[in-house]
Amino acid sequence: MIKNPFLKYGYQGPEYFCDRETEIQTISRTMSGGASNITLISPRRMGKTGLIKRTFEQMLNDTPQAVFVYVDALPTRSFEEFVQIFGENVLTTLQNRHSSIFKRTLDLLKSLRPVFSTDAITGNPTVSLSIQPDNAEMTLSQIFDLLEQSGRPCYVALDEFQQVSTFTPNNVEAILRSHIQFLKNVRFIFAGSSMHMMTQMFMSAKRPFFNSTQIVTLKPIDEDIYYAWANRFFEMRGGHLSREIFHTMYSTLDGHTWYVQAVLNTLYDNHVQVNDEACYQQAIASIVEENEDYYQNLIALLTNNQLKLLRAIACEGKASAINASRFIHRYNLKTSSSVNTALKSLLDKELVYNQAKTYEVADRFLALYLRTLP
Repeated sequence: MIKNPFLKYGYQGPEYFCDRETEIQTISRTMSGGASNITLISPRRMGKTGLIKRTFEQMLNDTPQAVFVYVDALPTRSFEEFVQIFGENVLTTLQNRHSSIFKRTLDLLKSLRPVFSTDAITGNPTVSLSIQPDNAEMTLSQIFDLLEQSGRPCYVALDEFQQVSTFTPNNVEAILRSHIQFLKNVRFIFAGSSMHMMTQMFMSAKRPFFNSTQIVTLKPIDEDIYYAWANRFFEMRGGHLSREIFHTMYSTLDGHTWYVQAVLNTLYDNHVQVNDEACYQQAIASIVEENEDYYQNLIALLTNNQLKLLRAIACEGKASAINASRFIHRYNLKTSSSVNTALKSLLDKELVYNQAKTYEVADRFLALYLRTLP
């Protein structure tokens, strides 16, 4: 058992992963049955990456011959970079886990011009590609061919997929769709945490991926299930986590996975028995204090109107009708048009997101910090 079971980053196995059984079954059955690709949409830090890795782990147990590839598109800034990272992940996965496929496709690999090396830290073989802009689409086609001709079911997760919509040229979505729609042996998870962009990409009739996948929206873990899972770790070392304190924490943070995990992580580090709400308040305060410099720097980059609106939304928790005169007067905002201008900027910066006709501050700890400002 690891020192602190309440992980804030990474996936360390099913023991440290809470629930999501319904989502796992939906994704695995849909993909393994060949019925459809999946679009997984969730607010940032709700746990989608852990869900993908847990789902792939369970699917691997059921179909050990299958190929599973995870790609994080967030660091990519161009179509060429995306193809490079995608290709490197595919080739490294095949080299490390499916050597028979890797050897069978050496002729195709030569056309990709891979460079083979060894990771200095893990000692595992790695593959790197050099992609020229003029050859990016052809290389992408070759990578898809490699998976399609592998003779095994292949599952690819493209995390933070909304990133491709920012690339130049602006037809990357169409390029990807034109290849993916003809693949019979490869199924995809298109995952993203920019809910606005992902919704546009997959639900707008004007976009190439419209109506081409099954949509799965990630919601908070059920409170009772989450509490039972969390309290078990405290009880394993002779302690206890108060149900009432957990409810306060869960409600304050809207059950948002990463933020709940961060508080649990702090509580577990400092307390065996969590029966006093002061423990919870101290944990929250210490986390907010740790991030105070970052929050101050972030606020310094905002205009006065943007900061006032952001603080107003934080104070509301879930703000609706923000153009109404009542909301504007309550928080001493300016005109409705100035609110709209500030809101657009906050949405573009992903400091605020829109869900079910309400607006919320994306960073729950930032929201708590903003409420303390004069």
